[in-house]
Amino acid sequence: MKHIIGRKLGMTSIFAENGEFVPVTVIAAGPCQVVERKTKDAHGYDAVVLGFEDAKLKGLTKSLRGRFEKLSVAPKTVLHEFRGDHADVKGGDLVTVSSFAAGDRVDVTGTSKGKGFAGIIKRWNGSGGGASHGSMIHRQPASNGDTNAAKTVKGSRRPGHLGVERVTTLNLEVISTDEERNLLMLRGTIPGGKRSIVFVRPAVRAKRKAQVS
Repeated sequence: MKHIIGRKLGMTSIFAENGEFVPVTVIAAGPCQVVERKTKDAHGYDAVVLGFEDAKLKGLTKSLRGRFEKLSVAPKTVLHEFRGDHADVKGGDLVTVSSFAAGDRVDVTGTSKGKGFAGIIKRWNGSGGGASHGSMIHRQPASNGDTNAAKTVKGSRRPGHLGVERVTTLNLEVISTDEERNLLMLRGTIPGGKRSIVFVRPAVRAKRKAQVS
């Protein structure tokens, strides 16, 4: 099962097997426990719920405590549902980085860094107004459309909160894994800051390697 939950540790560079110097993101991935299996007959769809990092009972609500007791698994801090038919796993199984191999393609979902309130130039890459002396509209937004609408038109690019959004980076290559330390190393960057939670799943549209003629 090539689905796993982890924490982003940061970036570094390593030498690949072919000698290439590759920038990678290091993820402390798993071990995750299969908390629950959902089936089409019982729930209407197939899915697996994975749990990551042990939780303290005193920090859980009564409903969560009851859920873990009913499923007979240890309480977990992070729960995430991965949809799909996973007939090869059952409740209580452990999922580790051993499921991944160098060359695999994965998608990583996380929460982007928060950047606070931002204007249109930073938030939407706006061009701004005139730069000459006395223009007074260097970084101000332009017209907001119909003035008779009595509201801000939905979808218009205005100043506002930037970041803290769910972002998925597609088609990342697995460079290497470290089973002893539960590390997963991916080529390139992924969303989120250090120690943020990320979800890894198989790539939905993996690029085919170019064939050398």
